[in-house]
Amino acid sequence: MTLKRTRHLDIYITIKELIEEHPDYPVSRLCRLGHITRTSYYKWKSRPDNENDVLNKRIAEKVNQIHEEHPDMGYRRIRDTLEHDYDIRVNDKLVLRICRKKKIRSIIKHRYNCCTKPASDPAYIAENILNREFHSDKLNEKWVTDVSEFKYGTGEDERKGKIYLSVILDLCDRRPVAYVYGNHNDNSLVFTTFNKAIESAPGATPIFHSDRGYQYTSKEFRQKIVNAGMTQSMSRVAHCIDNGPMEGFWGIMKREMYYGRKFRTKEELLKAIEKYMTYYTGKRVQRKLKVMTPMEYHEIKLLGTA
Repeated sequence: MTLKRTRHLDIYITIKELIEEHPDYPVSRLCRLGHITRTSYYKWKSRPDNENDVLNKRIAEKVNQIHEEHPDMGYRRIRDTLEHDYDIRVNDKLVLRICRKKKIRSIIKHRYNCCTKPASDPAYIAENILNREFHSDKLNEKWVTDVSEFKYGTGEDERKGKIYLSVILDLCDRRPVAYVYGNHNDNSLVFTTFNKAIESAPGATPIFHSDRGYQYTSKEFRQKIVNAGMTQSMSRVAHCIDNGPMEGFWGIMKREMYYGRKFRTKEELLKAIEKYMTYYTGKRVQRKLKVMTPMEYHEIKLLGTA
């Protein structure tokens, strides 16, 4: 392809896409607006497919496939999935252009509302030691935690209820160190999650950050922190961003597996949560983790190669 035709390639593609969307648009007028001749446009359009055309068609097919499997994905996550799962390395702009052409859009985001129960008479309040320093290069250096609410039962004849999910995340690999669900947002739920975390990472002494929920400000939980040799940190009142990664995790999880869906029974909801936690840890790539899953990044960190 000559330099001139290469320079006009974006114009040719734009005109072609406009006409596909709006067949009544006059080609001659679009060509004049693009400062190209009508003849050159038709000459470009009638050319045989080259390697780039074939590759772009293959990419478009994969983009559509990924969107059908994961309608929650935006174009950036689709691009990362192309690289991670199919070894197709392209830039964001190409994927965005394909998404616009195929009218691919991710499902609408919902605002996450926390279910923290503040303590009326806290036994211990920690300073905000983490101080929004969310980056970590070492495993078990910084842990964040929170509890969120999930509902089940949709019809009048169905039993309605709630379950609460408690999660502890490692800020290095964004991997759930531990998670526990229960029928009540109480001390038992939080304490069990903490015990499970220290069992999975014996000897870990991270900064342990939470909000000021009554479980975390209790005398019993403070003693657990001291016994484990950890440094306790807490968000300031009415500053959800102090626990930003945890709030972000809930938003991602609920957008991808909860919002827009109806769970008739508790068992159905628990099954969906378990399935998502497996997906998030072992299959969901993250750009912050160099286009790897939390578990892949965790294993590389253990080997000391990241």
